[in-house]
Amino acid sequence: MARSRSGTRGRRGPRKPQRRDGAFAQTAVQVADPKERGAVELPATITVKELAELLGVNPADVIRELIKSGIFATINQLIDRDTASLVSSELGYEVAEVQAAGAAPAGDDGQEAPSLATKEELFTEDDTADLVDRAPIVTVMGHVDHGKTSLLDAIRSTTVAAGERGGITQHIGASEVERGDRRVVFLDTPGHEAFTAMRARGARVTDIAVVVVAADDGVMPQTLEAISHAKAAKVPIIIALNKIDKPDANPDRVKTELTEAGVVIEEYGGDTPLVPVSAKTRVGLDDLVDMVLLVADLQELKANPERSAIGTIVEARMDKARGPVGTVLVQTGTLNVGDVIVVGETFGRVRALEDEHGKRIKKAGPATPALILGLSEVPEAGDILRVVADEKAARAAVEARRVELAAKGGEGSGRATLEDLYRQIQAGQAKELRIVLKADVSGSLGAITHALGQLKTDEVKLNVLYEGAGEISDNDILLASASNAIVVGFNTSISDTARRAADAERVDVRMYDIIYQLTDDIEKALSGLLEPEQVEVVEGRAEVRKIIKVGRQVIGGSYVTDGRIVRSGSVRIWRGGKVIGTDKIESLRRFKDDVREVQTGFECGISLVSTTDIVEGDVLECFTTQTVSRSAVA
Repeated sequence: MARSRSGTRGRRGPRKPQRRDGAFAQTAVQVADPKERGAVELPATITVKELAELLGVNPADVIRELIKSGIFATINQLIDRDTASLVSSELGYEVAEVQAAGAAPAGDDGQEAPSLATKEELFTEDDTADLVDRAPIVTVMGHVDHGKTSLLDAIRSTTVAAGERGGITQHIGASEVERGDRRVVFLDTPGHEAFTAMRARGARVTDIAVVVVAADDGVMPQTLEAISHAKAAKVPIIIALNKIDKPDANPDRVKTELTEAGVVIEEYGGDTPLVPVSAKTRVGLDDLVDMVLLVADLQELKANPERSAIGTIVEARMDKARGPVGTVLVQTGTLNVGDVIVVGETFGRVRALEDEHGKRIKKAGPATPALILGLSEVPEAGDILRVVADEKAARAAVEARRVELAAKGGEGSGRATLEDLYRQIQAGQAKELRIVLKADVSGSLGAITHALGQLKTDEVKLNVLYEGAGEISDNDILLASASNAIVVGFNTSISDTARRAADAERVDVRMYDIIYQLTDDIEKALSGLLEPEQVEVVEGRAEVRKIIKVGRQVIGGSYVTDGRIVRSGSVRIWRGGKVIGTDKIESLRRFKDDVREVQTGFECGISLVSTTDIVEGDVLECFTTQTVSRSAVA
């Protein structure tokens, strides 16, 4: 498009655009006060300088708004109409709507700004007569090194068209596999962590979970976690028994271990399919895809392609050249180039759509992954995408979303807590208490699970989503957050990152060292007798580096590694990763002075009331009992 660069203009005040040839000559308008003027008409492309002149603003204002959207442009750089429209709106100007060629009208159903509905309401179809079959969406999970990525790559490579260059696909977080005239969509997530992270944000994306188990390695801790996460999401499970070609493969042992983990395969009379496969030799890959389609048929997966699109962001990033980009998995409706969309707390207009091969597409229907360009900010994985009528509706929806989140921040997240359990039972809201259980050793888990099983009532049942040995991790908090569960720890600890995650997600974490106290709290919660006033708060940790004996008194010369040590607190004594005792602090000294507390990075002398067998290398975990809400992390 030809443009004249001649002529001089003043630096101050509104500027009247010069008449030019081409598209801009047809769409240029008189610059006026934004409060008095009508909608601004924009050409297909325009330079930053021309846009500033058209709006009567300083070019720096336009550049600043572009930077906010992740686009770094110079004053003479061309930008497209959608980007210019977004900038104009941010600067307070109304933009005239122009129907994109070849695109369906955004919001042609006349819908208002979408209300903040629940996720169940969000995905309710308006007219069942418009429903059609859609492709199943599959997440592959399993233990590290059991072949998740290799299996996905093998399945994809068998369906790549011969004309494509080596079958190389761009990574957009999801990919399609064709089987005859049917499709299967595989999510390329890192595993159950990403699967549950999206579920924690309210996104219910997956229809089927394929859990990969190596035939030579068997059921491992992450296998159990993957199974627990799939069960918590109430997603059908298919076991892919991988590496069956290896000499030391032992399928029968794996099947027995799965049964012990609560997954009974069809061969043993259960309802979980098991498919032997080998990513290396490609044995059983077709059988696995066929089984996915069979399980999908039983679910009768359908969607309405005629309505405005609703989808979920699978992954997103900032692209230096193209600005914010994200992969959307359309779950119902059809997303078109030109649609105005709301995604979480941001919005934009779809400038372009690309498939997994990097090819431009005009629309994406149900169960279709696509890379989307045109967002004003980088969204988060799990954010819900919705098509709205126009930018005004988009702004209203984003503002309403922010108000809702702010209100939730003040009122609490609504996560499950023991204190609220009885009230929820009385109100008919609670049907089960979900628990994530961690203990120091696996032997303790069976005893605790058995004891908890005796506490179920007619009103509410106990559901242990996951049980495992070791400290409470970020993943445990994530599972509890996504499932509205509480975390119970027995003779174990919680990692610092998990503690911060629990605070952020407001997950109720309970720590115990006596089984009957654990079961007593659960029983009291079920009967409404739980006293909520007292809670144990971990203050800090110190490492014993030297033992000093003064008469009968044993003093641990210690270094505070985390938090603080307080004289009024109690301590748990950790040795070799296990708790060997609990005691009270008798005295706390810095050099010769008695002190009330010692902060991180300082040395101190700690003597305990009754324990005299502390040794060098012990870790003293200081905790206090405070009169605060027990929903705080212990």
